[in-house]
Amino acid sequence: MNAPSHTVAHSCTDCPIRHRAVCANCDAAELAELEEIKYYRSFEAGQTIIWSGDKMGFVGSVVAGIATLTQTMEDGRTQMVGLLLPSDFVGRPGRDGAAYDVIATTDIVMCCFRKKPFEDLMARTPHIAHRLLQMTLDELDAAREWMLVLGRKTAREKIASLLSIIARRDASLKPSGNSATMVFDLPLTREAMADYLGLTLETVSRQISALKRDGVIQLQGKRHVTIPDMGRLMEEAGDDSDGGFLV
Repeated sequence: MNAPSHTVAHSCTDCPIRHRAVCANCDAAELAELEEIKYYRSFEAGQTIIWSGDKMGFVGSVVAGIATLTQTMEDGRTQMVGLLLPSDFVGRPGRDGAAYDVIATTDIVMCCFRKKPFEDLMARTPHIAHRLLQMTLDELDAAREWMLVLGRKTAREKIASLLSIIARRDASLKPSGNSATMVFDLPLTREAMADYLGLTLETVSRQISALKRDGVIQLQGKRHVTIPDMGRLMEEAGDDSDGGFLV
């Protein structure tokens, strides 16, 4: 990892992703073993966590914050190809190198495991390997659904889809009358959203303004988002409220 990052202290007992991460099904003894090989790192927004092609001596989970996966083409152009949200896993056991640049979009905290000991633990603990397989298959499903977003959905549906992803993974609930609204700070600039969605900056700004005008979302400044009715946002995204591709 890069030198500017620094170590921070956390406990498994109060970890906000404890029941969604790769360690979700671990018992007390297994958590104790993971404690022996783990360390936490924090990164500032804009900092590169991993460069594509780097040899990775760790794997781990995003605890807080959001990062992007970026691919650089031969002519130097770059394309954002994915997002890492809290509980998402970074790195691939059994593979030495990183496939993408991983860049912190917000300030980020990662729970890292030394790679070789983690691989040894996986070999001795089948349910950890099974949990990682589940997460990998979920990631594959999300990637396939994202192909649909990029290839077939309208600009408005693309924006609504991205907002629904972030809301379901990184939002807090705020009681409002007889229901609960969803509240979060948008972690991506509109420029980054345009890059990720294959849209122009003008189109992103126009569609966000339209969703605000129509009451689908509320905005405080450019980043603080409130969703009064998640079902309506899902309809705008072209998904039903029971579906969706990233939960």
